[in-house]
Amino acid sequence: MRRLRQLAERTPAGRERYVDLLRAVAICMVVAGHWGVTVIGRDAAGRPTGHSALGDLPWAYPLTWVGQVLPVFFLVGGFANAASLTANRARGGDATGWLLERSARLVPPTTVLLLVLAAGAGGSYVWGAGEARIRTVVWFATIPLWFLVPYLAAVALTPPMHALHRRFGLAVPVALVGVVALGDVGRLVGPAPLAYGSYLAGWLAVHQAGFAWYDAHATAASPRGGGTADGARHPLPTSRPAAVALLAGGLGALLLLTAVGPYPVAMLHVPGERLDNASPPSLALLALATAQLGLVLLLRDPAERWLRRPGPWQAVIAVNSVVLTVFLWHLTAAMLLVGALDALGLLPTPAVGTAAWLAWRVPWLLLLAVVLAGLVAIFGPVEARAGRRRRAGEDARRRRPAHTGLVVAGYAAVIAGLLVNTVTPKGAPEPLGLPAPALVAYLAGAGLLRWLRSGWGSRG
Repeated sequence: MRRLRQLAERTPAGRERYVDLLRAVAICMVVAGHWGVTVIGRDAAGRPTGHSALGDLPWAYPLTWVGQVLPVFFLVGGFANAASLTANRARGGDATGWLLERSARLVPPTTVLLLVLAAGAGGSYVWGAGEARIRTVVWFATIPLWFLVPYLAAVALTPPMHALHRRFGLAVPVALVGVVALGDVGRLVGPAPLAYGSYLAGWLAVHQAGFAWYDAHATAASPRGGGTADGARHPLPTSRPAAVALLAGGLGALLLLTAVGPYPVAMLHVPGERLDNASPPSLALLALATAQLGLVLLLRDPAERWLRRPGPWQAVIAVNSVVLTVFLWHLTAAMLLVGALDALGLLPTPAVGTAAWLAWRVPWLLLLAVVLAGLVAIFGPVEARAGRRRRAGEDARRRRPAHTGLVVAGYAAVIAGLLVNTVTPKGAPEPLGLPAPALVAYLAGAGLLRWLRSGWGSRG
């Protein structure tokens, strides 16, 4: 508590605390959503299995308009990345150093998760567990990693995409929305490969909106400045009328696209639907993102006033210090709880949608929170230390520049490893639970980035 008070007291007056709150809320909603829709059953051999309840609960599809908050995370990521990159350049730093700083917070907690899962899987294989069964368990535990593929790509592309923003402003996300529209045409009428670009373009469009939101914040902080040290500002309209227009326009477009148009109502994956609105992002998801942006702007002022109070702000700091750890381990917590309850003969498997299943949601969520809290207590310090090291060494002017190509190669290998794991089927025979090429590529990239960070920080 003392350290939280100290961090709260040292918060710069101009910090947009609301961004930190949104990040924490978005991740907590993702965690609660995944846990809440989980259905536990048993296979023919009597072993526990799991799947999402959404396919059996059509009445819940509109609720996914509230539960799908990944656009908020990319919006916040765009704001934070623009702020960090701008500050880095103002200190005389470069894009290479900035990318290394960003990797210091994102990569180490992910590396720990993968190493622990691989070690556990390897031990299970030696103990006699089947390779396909091992892969299934690890596949479920690593579902959160699919999100890191586009997010790490967005981080790696932030320097060039921010340069495009400084030159063309909101025309950039508009062009990216056009790529998504073309991809939707490919998914609906063909050819399907047209949709490949949407996997990145959709999330980048929201990330670019975060750049424009940061420009609005910077303009408000220094209204006389016509631009930043590295280019012109292109602020997002953030007035109340603009926010209402974004909210109403986004909701209106979403209703038309889903009720009249060909898009599913659900904003999360539902087996059997004609297309998945989130993978890759569709126009319907971007309409939802527009509505969410309007709501975010409408709630900003009261939220900022609330965050000026010590208690709420300290709570936000605490969550953000381990927010990635919470996200990475929340499905592992579910696997551990299911395994423990099954071993004790206490695992209930009520049918989805029944009164028993709904009643089980409350103790299920509480027990999961306890297990996750234990995992965060063990693994959270990795993220917290990484964040402190990054903040302590942000001044890049006294450091020797690392080779940009090596940094890009490190990011590319990390992203490739995560992507290969994501697309590998859950029943594939994998003794370590993770595809060997994925693990090798990821660890090579993570090791390269760590080596570069070490060399960057030790030479002056």
